[in-house]
Amino acid sequence: MNGLFDSLRRLLAGLVAIAQTRLELVTTELAAEIQRAVGVLLWAAIALFFGGLSVLMIAITVVVATPDEHRLLAAGLVCATFVAGAIGAALVVRRKITERPPLLSASLGELRKDREALERGLAEVRPRRDAGVDAAGAGRGRGEDLGG
Repeated sequence: MNGLFDSLRRLLAGLVAIAQTRLELVTTELAAEIQRAVGVLLWAAIALFFGGLSVLMIAITVVVATPDEHRLLAAGLVCATFVAGAIGAALVVRRKITERPPLLSASLGELRKDREALERGLAEVRPRRDAGVDAAGAGRGRGEDLGG
């Protein structure tokens, strides 16, 4: 009976160890996801900043648009630079959003592997147990033949 409890205790310890490993993986993935989200938010803020500057420069360009030909060209070039910065930052944000892996994909994959391994292990244990019963039954049969 003591061996049964020891076996059960080892099984539970193994399950707890597997669960601990999986939880550590989940926390690592969550930390990476938070870091990625902060990066995306930073690029989004940069895109908004340059977009705001573009609108401001367009407004200044319209206000300053006077017959003086050099002022209009300079304001237009600065405005075009800010628009290009806003477009570039927006493209980076879009790329970062579309390239991200599914949330907790590594943890889910490891749990799937664990489940499959346990299912394979149970499938392998069942035939062995049946074979042990057959061998024990065959042994008793021979023992009865010898004794009788």
